[in-house]
Amino acid sequence: MPIASIEEIRSRIGEEIGTSAWLTVGQERIAAFADATEDRQFIHVDPQAAAQTPFGGTIAHGFLTLSLVSRMAAEAMLVPVTTRMIVNYGLDRVRFLAPVRSGKRIRGRFSLEAIEDKGPRQFLLRHGVTVDIEGEDKPALSAQWLVLLFT
Repeated sequence: MPIASIEEIRSRIGEEIGTSAWLTVGQERIAAFADATEDRQFIHVDPQAAAQTPFGGTIAHGFLTLSLVSRMAAEAMLVPVTTRMIVNYGLDRVRFLAPVRSGKRIRGRFSLEAIEDKGPRQFLLRHGVTVDIEGEDKPALSAQWLVLLFT
């Protein structure tokens, strides 16, 4: 969500800055991810076999859930109106805390932890990210996500 300036963003360090809309993680999305990554473990792609596991059905790949963070962030990040480009810089402390069962909805909650000047008109933002699973107490994942902002 565009805002006026990097100074305005700095004033939000330590705060939750946004929450994305709910996003359904259905079997079709899980199967497409399995094909793209060639990770076709039965717990992701075989509903009958997965039903016999403690999960009770297929689950999303942890990396699928993680990959959706950038899509969720588009709705929640604070971005100066002068932004020319934002690039993924990496992740720290990624933890997959609970499985996302096929058909469940997830959303991202973002807090701004730090901003570091990296060069002229370049800023490294560290966000705390939690991916909630609708109707469940435990989140799917937590991570620190780093993005490089060019203004």
